[in-house]
Amino acid sequence: MTQDLIRKKLALLPEKPGCYLMKNAAGEIIYVGKAKVLRNRVRSYFTGSHDTKTTRLVQEIRDFEYIVTGSNVEALILECNLIKKHSPRYNVLLKDDKSFPYICITNEEHPRLIVTRKVVKGKGKYFGPYPNAYAAQQTKKLLDRLYPLRKCDTIPDRVCLYYHMGQCLAPCEYPVSSDQYEQMVQEITRFLNGHQDEIRRELEEKMHAAAEKLEFERAKEYRDLIAAIDALAEKQSITTTDLIDRDVFGYYAEKGWLSVTILYYRQGKMIGRHASTLPYYGDEEEDFLSYVAQYYNENPALPKEIHLPVISEEHVHSVQSIEEWLGVKLKMPKRGIKRKTVDMAIDNARLVLSEKFRLLEQDKERTVMAAENLGRWLGLESARRIEAFDNSNIHGTDAVSAMVLFVDGKPERSGYRKYRVKTVRGADDYETMREVIRRRYVRVLKENLPLPDVIIVDGGKGQISAASDVLENELGLSIPVCGLVKDERHRTSQLMAGDPPEIVPIPRDSKEFYLLQRIQEEVHRFAISFHRQVRAKSLVASQLDGIPGVGEKRRKALLKHFGSVKKIKEASIEDFRPLRIGEKLAQRILEALNANEEADQAAHKQGTNADS
Repeated sequence: MTQDLIRKKLALLPEKPGCYLMKNAAGEIIYVGKAKVLRNRVRSYFTGSHDTKTTRLVQEIRDFEYIVTGSNVEALILECNLIKKHSPRYNVLLKDDKSFPYICITNEEHPRLIVTRKVVKGKGKYFGPYPNAYAAQQTKKLLDRLYPLRKCDTIPDRVCLYYHMGQCLAPCEYPVSSDQYEQMVQEITRFLNGHQDEIRRELEEKMHAAAEKLEFERAKEYRDLIAAIDALAEKQSITTTDLIDRDVFGYYAEKGWLSVTILYYRQGKMIGRHASTLPYYGDEEEDFLSYVAQYYNENPALPKEIHLPVISEEHVHSVQSIEEWLGVKLKMPKRGIKRKTVDMAIDNARLVLSEKFRLLEQDKERTVMAAENLGRWLGLESARRIEAFDNSNIHGTDAVSAMVLFVDGKPERSGYRKYRVKTVRGADDYETMREVIRRRYVRVLKENLPLPDVIIVDGGKGQISAASDVLENELGLSIPVCGLVKDERHRTSQLMAGDPPEIVPIPRDSKEFYLLQRIQEEVHRFAISFHRQVRAKSLVASQLDGIPGVGEKRRKALLKHFGSVKKIKEASIEDFRPLRIGEKLAQRILEALNANEEADQAAHKQGTNADS
C-alpha cells in the first residue's frame, strides 16, 4: 500500500524548485533536501542503484512531502530552517551540528573578553569563528595579559588577584573612564582583525623605553608578551599577500562518506583548520554545498571571501543561491596561489577521510582478528560467536545471572539475556551456573538457535566443570567452555580452558587479551545492573509486604500514588486519605518503613561492597 502511495505521489510532483521531506513508518522526518526541480530530484531516490548508505535511507522511506518555493534561494533558506527545526538523522550536518567558538568583547558598562559559542545580536563585538576552543582560549589568554579588562562575571566588593597581576583595572574600587575602555576595545579589535604586527611594534617601543629607565622587570614583561605574540604567529605560518579574510573549503568523497575541510585565513594568514567527516545520501557536490549553507546558517560571522573547489555546471545554480542568500561571492579559483589553497584544503579532506578508513581497519583488526586469534589459542577453527555468563547475588539473596553475546569481537546487544535463578538456594555459584547453562541451551536446542563457537564463564575450574557437565552429559553438546579468572583487583587475570582446565598463555598486551577484558567487563556490568534492579524491587516489596493491613492491591496503590517508598516515608497522615487509608494504618505504615530504614542502608552497603 505504501509503495502504491509513493508511486502516485511521484507522478504528481511539480517541475519547480522547493524542499522535500522524507518520512519513516512512524511519520518522523528522517531527511530534508532541496531541489532545483522537485520532480527530477525526488524521483531519483526511487529509481536506479545507490550506494549502501543511500539504499538504507530509501529502505526507511514510507512517505514524503514537499514545499514549493519561488526560487533556489528560497529553497536553500527553507532547507536550512527545516534541518535546524527537525534535526533529521540522515542529514549531513547531524554529524557536525556543534557551534564554533568566538571571542566576544561584551557590550557592558565595564566590558569583558569572553569565549562563547553563542552569537547574540547587540550583546557585543564577535570575532571568529575559531577552528576550536583551544585556539580561542589561547588567543584570549594573550589578550588578557595585554589589556586589563575586568574578568569577574559580576562586580565584586573589593579588588581581586587579577588587579594585583595587572590584568584588571578594578572598576569595583577605582573609577575607570569610558575613554580607557574605548581605547582598549579598539586595540583588541585591531589585534583580532589581524594587525598583530602593529601591537608588537608598540610593545617593542615600550620595552626599550622601560629598559632605558632601568625598569628591567617591566621590560621583561613586555619581552614576554612579544614572545607570546610571536609564538601565536608561528602557528599562522601560511600567508597570502592580499591580507583578506577568507574561508577556503575543500571536500573529498569516497565509500559513501564526505570529508570537508575549512581553512581559515584572517588578514592573509592561515590561523586554523576545521575538518568534518559525515555520510552523504545524495549527490556529493549537492550535499557539500548544503554543508556550506548550513555552516554559515549556524556560524553567521562571514569572511570577505569564500573559496570553493570548481563545481560542475549541474550545480552552479546552488552556488548562486548560496551567494544570493549570504551576500558574499563564492569564488572557484582555477589557477595561482588561491587555487593552491583550495587544493590544500582538498588534500586535507582526503587525508582526514583516509585516516578515518584506517581507523576503521584498525577497529576491524581489534575485533574480527582478535576473535580469530582467540580461536587459534583455543585450538578452534573459529571464535566468531562467543557467549559469556556471570552470576550476581548478595549472600545468596536475589540471585541472578546474565549472558552477553559477542559476534566478530563486538557486542551484539539484541542477543543479551537475563536470568533470575529459580532452583538454587543460597550462594552456590556452581549450581547457579549449572541452572543457567541448562536453561539457556535447552532453549537454544528447542528453538534451533545458532550455537556459540565458545562459551566463557566468569570463574575457574569449578565453574568450567559445572557448565561442561551440563552441556556434555545432559544436553549432548560439544561446545568448548573457558573460564576468566580475576586478580585481587577484580580485573581479568588469565584464561583457563581444556580438560582438565589449564591456563592459556595469551600475552597480556595482545588484542585477544584485550577482547577478553572487554567481554568480562561487559558481562559483569550487565549482571550487576540486572541484580540492582531485582534487589531494588525486592527491597520495596519486602518493606511494604511485611506491614499488617497492606496487601498486594494496597501496595500497588501506595506506589502508584506516591511514586516510591522514599516518598511514602516522607508523607504525612493526611496524605494517605485519598487512598482511603485511616489514621491508624497510615501511622503503622510510616512506623514500619522508618524502622526498616537502617536495615535498608545496611543492605545497600553490602551490595556496594559486593559490586566492587
